[in-house]
Order: sequence, then structure tokens, then C-alpha cells
Amino acid sequence: MRIPDAFEAYRPEPDPDLRPVPEHLRGFVVRLDLRDVRPPVWRRLELRGDLTLLDLHYILQIAMGWQDCHLHRFSAGASRWAPYFRTEFDLSEGDDGIPEGEVRLDQVVAKKGDALCYEYDFGDSWHHLLRVEKVLDEVPETVRCTGGRMACPPEDSGGIYGFAELSAWVRSGYDESQLPTNFEDAEDVRAWLPDGWDPDRFDPDRVNDALDAALAAPVEVREELAALAERIERQGPRTLREILGSDAAHGATTVTEEEARRLTEVFSVFLDVIGDGVDLTGAGYLPPTVVEQVAERCGVTSWWVGKADREDRTIPVLRIRENAQGLGLVSIRKGRLSPTAAARRARGDAQELLGHVLGHLPVGRRRHEQEAGWLTLALVAGGVTLHDCPGLVSGFLADLGWRDGRDRFSPPSGQNPTLDVLRDLSGWSRTSGWPPRDDDPSVAVVARAVIRNV
Repeated sequence: MRIPDAFEAYRPEPDPDLRPVPEHLRGFVVRLDLRDVRPPVWRRLELRGDLTLLDLHYILQIAMGWQDCHLHRFSAGASRWAPYFRTEFDLSEGDDGIPEGEVRLDQVVAKKGDALCYEYDFGDSWHHLLRVEKVLDEVPETVRCTGGRMACPPEDSGGIYGFAELSAWVRSGYDESQLPTNFEDAEDVRAWLPDGWDPDRFDPDRVNDALDAALAAPVEVREELAALAERIERQGPRTLREILGSDAAHGATTVTEEEARRLTEVFSVFLDVIGDGVDLTGAGYLPPTVVEQVAERCGVTSWWVGKADREDRTIPVLRIRENAQGLGLVSIRKGRLSPTAAARRARGDAQELLGHVLGHLPVGRRRHEQEAGWLTLALVAGGVTLHDCPGLVSGFLADLGWRDGRDRFSPPSGQNPTLDVLRDLSGWSRTSGWPPRDDDPSVAVVARAVIRNV
């Protein structure tokens, strides 16, 4: 019996064995099994051999139904203890090894029976085995799921035992006597489970639709946004890439004269009210009469509680003024707020005014405001509502390394000046924002125009 020496744990782990890149590209039919669960949860996939393991990670997430919320790793062969390839996270932590993004599938598997292990979520420890069922001389044009069985476990369900309890409870018709032990009551479980989750339901058509959406080529975007998308993808999430590849992101980028007038109404009204300029109060705010006119004509008074005559107490009017300043429509000099030369030229011309506004997006002098603005524009261009943007922007900013400043862990706010401008374009000044109003569809059109630089 060999006794390990005291330094063995600190020796570098060996790298997985790799085949050379084959001379001829082939495809594979593979079966992906979630290990140690009964009844079996599995998927059958058609894959190209030149997929990188990083590409394969995203594909397996979609095929199974995972949400890419946790770390993962690949190892060659059927043993879950074999040497593993390094993820971007591993490399950022100082680990040495072979990056999964530089390894092709056909360097790890080559013939029927070859296997690859994939572990996801090191807490719940979901171990998957991918095994080649057939080698294809004709390379698949797209990734396809051709079969499978059973639903994916919900995220953070407690591993195989928690999954077994959840499945048994749902199959029993939500019998109280079979309530999963990790929950206080049935209402708690129902609120936590994905809507309509059924352990026995699997739909390959839905998987293929999701694969098509995720693997669609993203629309060509401005350099600043492309760099952000690449940085986010290096951290794992591909949500932004999927949004930029959506049909919505590839949509129209021009608006009619009537749409331009509707979009710029708030700023047109504001410029009309201030005329050639107004003197600010000693505290630096708009005069009460100006506040009242802006609030009335922009629809704020229809829902605002209290008198809308002081800018510091009528936040929607304050936001309109701040947005106009950030967009270069007005400036302050010696206590007087005046329209800029560009704003004067655009008076009465909705298309020119809109072009000026779009030319100043995203808004913000600080780096995090700029990045939040680009992300907001991308989301709206891809069909995300203005109401849903802050949460997604917050998550993306966290992926980029931003925090809220209170501690090292809390994500930053997703609110940002660019989002405020898009709300003005969508006519949010005419509503309290709750319940959420429908966005003006033209806002998505102009967001696409900005990110695609057309």
C-alpha cells in the first residue's frame, strides 16, 4: 500500500489527455445522462466535432434545462475523478491547466463509446455523463436534440435526494405527507418551483427552439457594446449574447415622422416651456411656474400626489430637466438655464431632435453609467421591457465586477441615466409606473439604431 507524502496535495494536477485536431471534421450523436437519478434523466444530441468545450457547456445547459447559475467543469473519460479542463473562473483564480475554450469536442472523443464527464453546481453536485453513440461523417449544420426523457431538476433543489423528494411530492398530487423536508409548507414549495414544473415532462421541440435562439448569430453592434458582451461571456452567462441574437435585435431601426414626434414629446415640451431660457432659483431649481407648466403638459399632474410646483419635490420634472442636460439640450450658465445651439436648431423638427438625443446615448460621465447604459440599450433593442431592465442590468454589471459600494458582494443598482431617457421617450411621465405600462414599441426601434450605429 502506497502512503502519500505530505506534499502530494500541493503537486500540480495532471492535465487531461488530448487528441490532435482531426484532419476531417465529423459529427457525433451523443447521449447525455444525469448520473445517479432514477428514473433516468437524459438527452440525445447531434453535435459538431469542432465545438469547443465552452460551447458545449452552453449547449448542455440548454439541453438539460439548467440556468447557468453555478460553476462547472469537464473531465475526459467516464470517471468523475479524472483530471479536468480549466474554466475562465479557474484561470482567474490562478489555476494552471488547459482552458476549456481552447479544446474541441473531437479532441476529447473520437469513436463510439468515448465519454466525457460534466459536473455542474459543486454544491448540489450534478454529475453528467456524455457518451458517443454514433460518429457522423456528415457534419450536422446545427445542434439538435433528437430525444430525451424527464425534466431537469430545478436549480438549487438539494442534489439527487432533494430532487427525488420534490419529484415524489409532485407525482403524489402535492400530498402533504410527502412534503419535501427542506420546505416549511406546500405554499413555500409552490412559490419556489418553476411554473408548471413536472418531473415527467420533457419537450425536445422547446429545447431546439431554445438552442436556435441561443446559437443565433448576434447582430453586429457598436464596439463598446461588443466589448461588454465579450467580458460578460467570459464570466459564463450568455444571456446578453442570446438577446443580441434574437429576432427582435435584428428588427427595424428607423421611425416615421409621427413616431419621432411622439418619442420626443417630453423634450419638445420642455424646450418650448423654457423658451430662450429661464433664471433658476437661488437654490438652483426651475421657477415654480415653469415646473407647473412642464408637469401639466407632460402629464405628471394627472398622477402626481401633491402640488407640482417645486422641482425638488416634483421628481419627474427634475428628471426631465436632468435628462435634457445630460443629452446636451440645455445648459446652465450664471444661474440661467438655456437651450443649446443644437436644441435651437432642432425646434420644430422631431427627426432632428430625435437624432440629437440618440447621438448622445448612452448618457453618463462615469464608466459604470456608460456600461449600464449600453446594457440597457441592448436589452431594450432585444425586446426586454423598460420595467424589467433594472434587474437584468444589475446582474450584468455584477458579472462585470461592479458592486453597490456597501460591501464586496451586493450587486449594483440597475437604474441609470440612459434608462431614464428611454422612459421619457416612452412617455413614462404620464404614469406613475405602477402597474407597469406598455412600452412605446418605437423605443426598441431607436435603441436598435443606437447599438447598431445606423
